[in-house]
Amino acid sequence: MPDILIDTRDLAVGYGGRPLISHIALQIRRGRIMTLIGPNGAGKSTILKSIIRQLKPVCGAVYLEGRDMARVTDAEAARRMSVVMTERIRPELMRCEDVAATGRYPYTGRLGILTEEDRRKVREAMELVHAQDLADRDFTEISDGQRQRVLLARALCQEPEVIVLDEPTSFLDIRHKLELLAILKDLVRRKNLAVVMSLHELDLAQKISDQVVCVEDGAIGRCGPPEEIFSGSYIMELFGAARGSFNPSFGSLELERVTGEPEVFVIGGGGSGIGVYRSLQRRGIPFAAGVLQENDLDLPVARALAVTVVTEQAFEPIGERAYAAAAALVDRCPRVICCTERFGPMNQANRRLAEYAQSKGKLTMESPVRRAGS
Repeated sequence: MPDILIDTRDLAVGYGGRPLISHIALQIRRGRIMTLIGPNGAGKSTILKSIIRQLKPVCGAVYLEGRDMARVTDAEAARRMSVVMTERIRPELMRCEDVAATGRYPYTGRLGILTEEDRRKVREAMELVHAQDLADRDFTEISDGQRQRVLLARALCQEPEVIVLDEPTSFLDIRHKLELLAILKDLVRRKNLAVVMSLHELDLAQKISDQVVCVEDGAIGRCGPPEEIFSGSYIMELFGAARGSFNPSFGSLELERVTGEPEVFVIGGGGSGIGVYRSLQRRGIPFAAGVLQENDLDLPVARALAVTVVTEQAFEPIGERAYAAAAALVDRCPRVICCTERFGPMNQANRRLAEYAQSKGKLTMESPVRRAGS
């Protein structure tokens, strides 16, 4: 059983004979999820459509288990590879189970009559995607998240070795996004399938993918595991984003910092300051933060949003130099917010800093409830 299910060799894709992206060399393997990310219009969907033969390659070839896809019959391709594309389908007067059952057509005769074995496989596919309770519902009357599960059941009815999905989470709320991706991950594990898809949600791509392919303007950029792709400033460069920042540790985006003389000093740590940093940014208030150890949970967001951050080495108690720098900022700021009431042995200097701010009449101790609206 070959490990590589789909192999693109010197593939160029585009429209009207004009290449949009050239020299595409991808290997889609069993038991792995490959995700394409990149800006709108970069060509992610064009690559997927070329893989599934919806578009004819400008040059090069796509191989399915070592065979040129151009020489594979439609019926055979449908038994090896299933597709869930972005376009919303609206079948008239069809139950959800009927929609899922269309995935069995590659195995039926010309009349498309389902055997009892076919129907058993349809029921099994509906159960795998937790959609068995939708079987008798009208497909046009269920939610987008439920539809995606039914369409995934249809794909599974084909008994594929590869599933291709184009932005499968685009119309879904957070619950259904997580459910759909969890189902995909489970299917890959249990059935040793290969999945190739495009995603806009970088945080989800970072968490679910075994391999990430970055589609830049007219080229394939970096390819590799998420740990290599989501690092440094590359994601911002990939999307040509000049404002804000991407936090690879959290997989989250932050808006650009408010510049100017800091008006507030925030004493945080251990994640307690993150909500306050974002609240101040939303209100257009420049602020400083500290003292944070280099391994503190607050630090990535503080560095993205604060004008100035006072830091100390990781695993070291806050020293006098850092304390003095923070105290000088307290003197400059009209207001000091302390986000925590607990101080351990490593950050006793922050307790002193809060007491110093209190002696100056500047200190506000904020509870988590008030913090959200500060």
